Amino acid sequence: MRTETREGVLELCLEEPPCNEIGSRLLDALEGALGAVASARAILVYSALPAGFCAGADLRELYREGASLPTEERVARVRRFLERIHRVFALLDASPAPVVAAVHGICFGGGLEFALCADVVVADKGARFAFPELRLGLIPGFGGIPRLRRDVGNAVVRDLLLTGRSLNATRAHECGLVGQLVGEGSALRAARAAAQQMLKFDPGTLAAAKPWIKPLCRAELDDEVAVFLRLFRRPEVQENLRRFVENQGPLPYLP
Repeated sequence: MRTETREGVLELCLEEPPCNEIGSRLLDALEGALGAVASARAILVYSALPAGFCAGADLRELYREGASLPTEERVARVRRFLERIHRVFALLDASPAPVVAAVHGICFGGGLEFALCADVVVADKGARFAFPELRLGLIPGFGGIPRLRRDVGNAVVRDLLLTGRSLNATRAHECGLVGQLVGEGSALRAARAAAQQMLKFDPGTLAAAKPWIKPLCRAELDDEVAVFLRLFRRPEVQENLRRFVENQGPLPYLP
């Protein structure tokens, strides 16, 4: 991940192939950017990879690192990872500075949970959004359900979660998941323009407004983690992960 300040905006550029899967490497980079995030006036998150914004958690790493461990040790390792990613996402979500996500292509699973931390999601018409976790016998574990419920109606949450199907960008814009819909290839340019607009306003006013217009129930985040870990203990989840890891298709995360 690259971190740079561009025209007063802190930009977090995701560039971990094949599609910015969130594993230890990307998480280390995100944690390394926390100091800069805390002092920023505006933050922009985007991907430099053609495949999309983020395909979600690095399931191959999740499986390979825990396959030979006893169940409770495997669960404890996953709990530590979830605690780390929740700290990073909480900082972005509650940052006094506004956060803009520029989304193209794939925005699935943990990638969608990442984007939901932003205050404004700018997506091009080729973007697709999904929570495919139920195919593995899991639910989202990075805070996705409480954050999605904050932004859209519960019918949309149920549709995304229980079917595993993806929403195209137009439908995501219609239901309120996407704040700005732009032409293909234009998300980053539009997101940079939105971030520059935000710099025109008093930082203290922005910081005061965000907790009021962007509430989040912390207990729901804890409940989501608890359910995720309870499901993760089941043998069928490990089998589902094994099948995913052995999938030789180029894009196994597609529904």
